[in-house]
Amino acid sequence: MNIAVLGAGAWGTGMALHLSRLGHRVTLCPRRMEHALELASARENRDYLPGFTWGPDMQIGCEFKPAVMEAEMIVLACPIRGLREFCQELAAARESAWQAKMVVTLCKGVEMRSLHAPSEIVSELVPGIAVGALSGPSNAAEVAAGSPTAVVLASEAGEELTARMQEALNGGSLRVYRSADLRGVELGGALKNIYAIGAGLCDGLRLGDNAKAALLTRSLHEMARLGIALGGQAETFYGLSGVGDLMATSFGAWSRNRGFGEAVGKGQRVADLLDHRKTVVEGYDATDGYFRIVKKCGARTPILDQIHAILYQGVEPRQALGVLLSRSLKPEHS
Repeated sequence: MNIAVLGAGAWGTGMALHLSRLGHRVTLCPRRMEHALELASARENRDYLPGFTWGPDMQIGCEFKPAVMEAEMIVLACPIRGLREFCQELAAARESAWQAKMVVTLCKGVEMRSLHAPSEIVSELVPGIAVGALSGPSNAAEVAAGSPTAVVLASEAGEELTARMQEALNGGSLRVYRSADLRGVELGGALKNIYAIGAGLCDGLRLGDNAKAALLTRSLHEMARLGIALGGQAETFYGLSGVGDLMATSFGAWSRNRGFGEAVGKGQRVADLLDHRKTVVEGYDATDGYFRIVKKCGARTPILDQIHAILYQGVEPRQALGVLLSRSLKPEHS
């Protein structure tokens, strides 16, 4: 299959390497011309995924329009902050993408201005083409290295097309499941970043294994409750894009969200941690975005509320913990 991967951060590069190993005709197209020239020369993404090289079979694109020409699948691999701009460029190149059957997003979160999920942004700006979301516990370096990984491809496009895209993505050490719950899979991928920050706060405060296990158990319960209130299916949050991604992101030493929470727990200032970063802490924006969404839908999210208080209101992490511990007693599954 001819596949264009637009965006050459760590995850886009890792996915392009995987797809190339499967024998697909892959074009990896970064956003910046100078980055494209560097990738084409070095055959390695030294900025975002050093240590993994590729041969001449994987092409490097300099512009979206020629990159998507004849592509049957277009993979959007950018932070959600940049997704609207990517989609605007893709829409301008739509005439070239006449063979495209599905746009698959790898980004997780919510757009701060519109509070839209990735698939909603794609559908708005690139109408008339099927949209899918790939999510699950999938560290880019491990995918690039060929380590065993399982993810889920969600789409409302219908069983036949989704299964075809699933088959194209699946292979080697990457096992791909499919789901029709696009809403739930996107919510799981976004919400887990918020609660992974909470796990990092536990690490930074040195609260111990008991506290971290309890926090993540209650976080999963809260994530599922909120996800269902926002239109997801219950079983989705106990699958790869829910509990699976939550566990990986909450325990992985590589996790930007967990590491960010740990640094805040150790007393570092949020603003200092966010300044001059090359990579995005997606859970930071997601915390505020879903805090605003919660206020509209009326869901009960005490853990999210306290993570928001720490990140956006300057509340000390131990003070927020005290608020959680002093809540009124209730049955476990309420």
